[in-house]
Amino acid sequence: MKFFESILLPFVAIAAFAQTTPPAAKPPSPTAAAKPSSANVPANAAPVKADRSKAPADYVLGPGDQIVVHVLNAEEIPATPLLIDMSGFIRLAVVGRVHVGGLTLSAVEAELTERLKTYLLHPDVSVGIAEFHSQPISVIGSVKTPGVHQVQGRKSLVEVLSLAGGLDPGAGPNVRITRRLENGRIPLKNATDDSTGKFSVAEVNLRSILDANNPDENILIQPYDVVSVPRAETIYVMGNVQKAGGYVLTDSDTVSVLQAVSMAGGFDKMARPQNSMILRRTPEGLSRAELPVDLSKILDGKKPDVKMRPDDILYVPNNVPKAAALRGLEAAIQTGTGIAIFRRY
Repeated sequence: MKFFESILLPFVAIAAFAQTTPPAAKPPSPTAAAKPSSANVPANAAPVKADRSKAPADYVLGPGDQIVVHVLNAEEIPATPLLIDMSGFIRLAVVGRVHVGGLTLSAVEAELTERLKTYLLHPDVSVGIAEFHSQPISVIGSVKTPGVHQVQGRKSLVEVLSLAGGLDPGAGPNVRITRRLENGRIPLKNATDDSTGKFSVAEVNLRSILDANNPDENILIQPYDVVSVPRAETIYVMGNVQKAGGYVLTDSDTVSVLQAVSMAGGFDKMARPQNSMILRRTPEGLSRAELPVDLSKILDGKKPDVKMRPDDILYVPNNVPKAAALRGLEAAIQTGTGIAIFRRY
């Protein structure tokens, strides 16, 4: 009996030790071990669903935009809106500050995926837009809805004008674009730097774009660009013509005297075209200089055609005394009384 007790006692002791010793902890899975602490995550943070449908594929993020980052199996990174600061950074739990300004959503996803590989085995990241605020473009002047427009994605000049409701009937033929030099110079041949050295300025003739003569001038507009559409200039044809009045130059900046007479329907029977004149405002703007124009010799090809300037008055007289006629003409132009304004379409 003592023999069997001496044999069984070691086995009983081993069994008792096995029951009292706690089981060894299971090794953490790679993903679980990589999860960081959630101590800094607000308990009441409301998740927001990332929305890729709002943004075009080439939408470029910038200051003021809010994005939502979803990371699969990472509760420590809440899906709440993240504001992009003025330097282009967001602050994301676990990762810290990340520069996303100037990147597309796909590029941000790639950047965050790479950074999260330090913490997760196979990070699954998706990024969406919560609010757009980073693509302001100012459209001012002769458009239907002038103001600051938030643009999604890259837009051409024509597309931006369309977003502003299109051109006003009194719009001129040229559009002026002003761009911050920090965003690069405007890629047009006539682009120049302004006197402050802070802006690039260029003009585009809309007619050349619409007629497909210079489609390359339909350039992409960048955030913070200012697109200005000046009002069309006006010239006046007065006196003994068929349709005296003001003519809005929607197709070009200027016309010749023969073109102006043609727009006015030609001379009437009492006209004395050889005594015509252009009344041009002086540099001081207080009076007008009289420039004689012999329309008869120009029509006969004996003299070259003459270009008119904006706000010029082409006056075709008759036999009425000159001084009285000019006084009445100037008064009519200043008050607009009895002056018809014609637009060219």
